[in-house]
Amino acid sequence: MSQNMVRNILIVAAFVLLFGCANDADDMGIIARVNGDPIYLSLLEFQHDQFQSDVAGAYVPSVQKLKDEYGEILSDLIVHELVVQELAHRDLPVSDHELLKAEEQVRADYPEGAFDQMLVEEYIDLKAWRLQLRNHLAMKKFYQQVLRPQIKIDYKEAEQYYRNHISDFYLPETLRILVVRGPSRGIVGKAVDKYMKERDYVSLETAFGEVETREVVIHEGRLSAAWKNAISGLDVGESSGILTDRFGFESLVLLERSPAKVLEPAQAYPLVEKALLEKKLRTAFQNWLDGAVQTANITVSSHLLPDNDKLEDVPAAEEQVQPMDMNDIEKELEGVSSENEG
Repeated sequence: MSQNMVRNILIVAAFVLLFGCANDADDMGIIARVNGDPIYLSLLEFQHDQFQSDVAGAYVPSVQKLKDEYGEILSDLIVHELVVQELAHRDLPVSDHELLKAEEQVRADYPEGAFDQMLVEEYIDLKAWRLQLRNHLAMKKFYQQVLRPQIKIDYKEAEQYYRNHISDFYLPETLRILVVRGPSRGIVGKAVDKYMKERDYVSLETAFGEVETREVVIHEGRLSAAWKNAISGLDVGESSGILTDRFGFESLVLLERSPAKVLEPAQAYPLVEKALLEKKLRTAFQNWLDGAVQTANITVSSHLLPDNDKLEDVPAAEEQVQPMDMNDIEKELEGVSSENEG
């Protein structure tokens, strides 16, 4: 979410702002509150550290740049907290069991003890990491269990989408090719001869221990120059001459040629449904977020707010707050946890 979106959330939505909310002793370490629930500076710094680790080369931001980056991260944390609170209101919070299961899935990708060692070496605070994981799981659960059941896709909508986006369902010509590879021209030639007689490439590796075979399906436009020349003019079932490459020798057998075509509506429906679902989920999230921010009470540290002289440049209320889409959420989740349906 951009810094403009932060300003929209803080100003256009008419939040109650308490500038300098970290002045009281009880608020030490708290950078914002969402309906009374705190967002800690430690989590903000943790996520900013992750952002820095993704930036190639030396990274020395200006004070304003640092302020903008913190503002963007804080806006995401505010949205995540609103989602967490909505799930709690619906009695659908991310449970300790779900959090533990997701953490175990991450740890399973590491050798024993390596995950904790990584945390130490990368200076990652486990508590902050778990809070971030909880936020990701909450966002995913919100989409799956709150928004998704509200979405209905009418067949007429699907038909209209198919007609309006017909070019998206065009499939270029594809070729199915058997690649026979070996260490010498002679052995490849013999292997191809055997295949042409028996039409059984599985047995070639047994009959010729040094021969490798594999099937590939590729768009004709993506063929290398050498393969394109070798395949040119072949009928289905015919083999090319023997080619030389840096790994040895190979021959190509054209197994199937599928002409370019446009998917029929029934074939395209899963793709249409996916596209419509993503669009409707974004709209549903937008509508929910618009309502949530209208009634939310958020207090934010004045250190992260835009300068007063810049507030006049904030767009009018008609600029919509943009939601995170499902792809963004999935990408974020992949960085923290493997797929968790919990």
